[in-house]
Amino acid sequence: MEQFLVKAKESTRVLNALSGKEKNKILHQMAEALRSNTMNLIEANALDMSAGKKNNLSSALMDRLLLDEGRINSMAVAIEEIASLKEPVGRVLDGWITEDNLKIEKVSIPIGVIGIIYESRPNVTSDTAALCFKSSNVCVLKGGKEAQNSNEAIAKVLQATLEKNNLPKEMIALIPDASREGVDKLIKMDKYVDLIIPRGGAGLIKHVSENATVSVVKHDKGQCHTYIDKAAKLDNAIAIALNAKVQRPGVCNAMETLLVDKAIAQDALPKLKIEFDKADTELKGCTQTKSIIEVADANDADYDTEYLANILNIKVVDGVEGAIEHIVRFGSGHSEAIITENITVAEEFLNAIDAAAVYVNASTRFTDGGAFGFGAEVGISTNKLHARGPMGIEGLTTYKFKIYGNGQTR
Repeated sequence: MEQFLVKAKESTRVLNALSGKEKNKILHQMAEALRSNTMNLIEANALDMSAGKKNNLSSALMDRLLLDEGRINSMAVAIEEIASLKEPVGRVLDGWITEDNLKIEKVSIPIGVIGIIYESRPNVTSDTAALCFKSSNVCVLKGGKEAQNSNEAIAKVLQATLEKNNLPKEMIALIPDASREGVDKLIKMDKYVDLIIPRGGAGLIKHVSENATVSVVKHDKGQCHTYIDKAAKLDNAIAIALNAKVQRPGVCNAMETLLVDKAIAQDALPKLKIEFDKADTELKGCTQTKSIIEVADANDADYDTEYLANILNIKVVDGVEGAIEHIVRFGSGHSEAIITENITVAEEFLNAIDAAAVYVNASTRFTDGGAFGFGAEVGISTNKLHARGPMGIEGLTTYKFKIYGNGQTR
């Protein structure tokens, strides 16, 4: 592991010497290489899909794991979109002249070597590699074992493009030891690794956060809520709630709990149940919910569970204050939404909720780098420091101060 990381660290100097134009040319080559290797990638993915079936992976995880021609083309398009982003490195973020006539510039620079630990989705391999390359960061990747064949195939395609341009393949690489012990070594290699980004389940995030000596930006679970206020347009609210839950249940920005104002519960809940039944959503509810519609029981453990499946908790709350109270208790700081036509209530919710993304009259499914106009993302950060929310290209940079003098002493 140490020898591998020494080479990764050394390659940062080569990467930092590349111009934005050179990086963009190579990114376009990577995108084309993915397209031209579509069948090879599908064959590698088929091995993972077969193993997933044998290991009884959930339908949501199998969906995240699947690669087909359309998804591989989307991966290529994502890289091309990253190439089209403005150059993130070397930008003068601020500048001033001090009383001592020192000229100071605050300039964006890459973070260095970034370790990314993730699960299930093989497209994360190409997305994060391209984002890191564009921002002049070397990336060290550790994907989930369920996608090992797919991740290795994608990494080989990207590395072949690097080598074709006489660049070290260590700029984009999977760690040599993908075991739990290997991950434990990686997250303590602060001599060579500058940042760890864990994406995955609560257990992974907790383990990395508690054991890493490298700085960590968490991409924690998406315990997302939608609150339907008494002043909501009900048809609008139902459409948004359906989208937030069923459009793609297995992702972190999908709603896990629907909160309904008690003032409209008698009218709203039966209508909501009709639509969720059509979508085959498994519903769980509080005592008040169960007194109005037929659903399974929901308890505190359910309200604290990220299902990543077509399962939804419903809770009747006492107005916006009750919704805020529930979210403060169970929210993960990811994405929360209110559906209301009352501007005052909307602003109260926006100001009171401490989450990376807070919506009024829109689905939480929009918490995404592409939807925000950032292009692809490394993930959704639930941290408060450095980066928060969809972590795109700018989240992969830091800054330094350049000071120009003409002989000043202090």
